[in-house]
Amino acid sequence: MVAHSPLYWFYTFLHPVMMWVLLGISGYVLYSGLQIRRMRSTNGALRKTLAKRKFPLKHYQIGSLLLAVMVVGSIAGIAVTYVNNGKLFVGPHLIAGLGMTALVPVAASLAPLMQRGNNMARQIHIVLSVLILGLFGWETVTGMEIVQKILEQG
Repeated sequence: MVAHSPLYWFYTFLHPVMMWVLLGISGYVLYSGLQIRRMRSTNGALRKTLAKRKFPLKHYQIGSLLLAVMVVGSIAGIAVTYVNNGKLFVGPHLIAGLGMTALVPVAASLAPLMQRGNNMARQIHIVLSVLILGLFGWETVTGMEIVQKILEQG
């Protein structure tokens, strides 16, 4: 068994912990996006109530934070894997992470078009976001398998 420093364990588990937090934040971003759609499709008191909760602003701000942290977290995960092992392991976890890292900025880049009322951009944003969440779920499952292997190796 190889003894590792506390710094090794910190960097090794920072990525999975950060990804779990981002998965939770992604859930809220999805919720706020659904509330925006709901607000757009209703009138009257419900619309006013939803507008007071400022879902468009929250969705945009938290989505922007998600974009930045997800891209940095993905790159950091790749870097830590390479530093710890001298190589990358090409498998489902890496592929899902790279897919998310590519799709998140594309989905976010549609914001200016959506703000101008472009419904096609809105539909593409929704499809990409659902795809990203699917990849995120896949990454979570495969990531826990990796964490389990690391813990077994000590």
